[in-house]
Amino acid sequence: MRLPSRLLRRKPDSHKGDFGHVFILAGSARFSGAAVLCAEACMRTGAGLVTLGIPKSLNVAVIKIKPPEVMTLALRETKEVTLSGSAYRKIRDFSNGVDVLVIGPGLSQNRQTQGLVRRIISLIPKPMVIDADGLNALTEHPEILEKLGRTQRTTIVTPHPGEMARLLGSTIARVSNKREEIAQRFSRRYKITVVLKGHRTVVSDFRAGAYINNTGNPGMSTAGSGDVLTGMIAAFLGQGLDPFSAAKYAVYLHGLAGDLAAKEKTQISLIASDIIAKIPAAIKKCS
Repeated sequence: MRLPSRLLRRKPDSHKGDFGHVFILAGSARFSGAAVLCAEACMRTGAGLVTLGIPKSLNVAVIKIKPPEVMTLALRETKEVTLSGSAYRKIRDFSNGVDVLVIGPGLSQNRQTQGLVRRIISLIPKPMVIDADGLNALTEHPEILEKLGRTQRTTIVTPHPGEMARLLGSTIARVSNKREEIAQRFSRRYKITVVLKGHRTVVSDFRAGAYINNTGNPGMSTAGSGDVLTGMIAAFLGQGLDPFSAAKYAVYLHGLAGDLAAKEKTQISLIASDIIAKIPAAIKKCS
């Protein structure tokens, strides 16, 4: 698969603002790594600017492990060191100056944090990639998805079969047995783009149809791999691709990077940061 020329050919007078500012709301006391992996993958996939919005107590620790190019925004937190509902205003105001909002990786299922997530998704009208605990916050709240459908705001959701089963009130077995059908039905119902992850990931869009991916390997079934994919999708969305294209190319490259990493590290030893390390090589192969 060849990447679009708009991704590969940058004008001589380009500046970082041309390639999107991605704001990632992620991380909690137990899951700070998810935030860092998502942000690093986003930068490595071409985003011009990435800001990581995290609970304030994590800021010093995250600064030590994140790529130096990634900026942070310390936000109010709960006593469990998750994002607090009182962080909403600062998040809303900062979002005015960004191009894409990512919400979910490692946020936790703290009740106050989940309420914040629902408020952000409902009220901040930015192109959005919703993953992990962002999706968990929508379980039993179909009215929020219905609102997204009515407004047709650019939204990409990235569930694995378990998350999709919870969103549908169904079972993992049923989702796994009818992956393409379920992804297409969900995307049409809510007028959003769906990335149903797993073996032969399905990308479905209510306007552009469906894509079944053929890259990737079992070694990618490892902690943080989904956070890497979320960052890659957001990067392409910030660089101006439509939601279906952003998701399709990100899914393909993510799998290809995983295949390249597995050749070097083996499937058994593959970890998520190995996938990030192979993103440049994957991009070269698609150039």
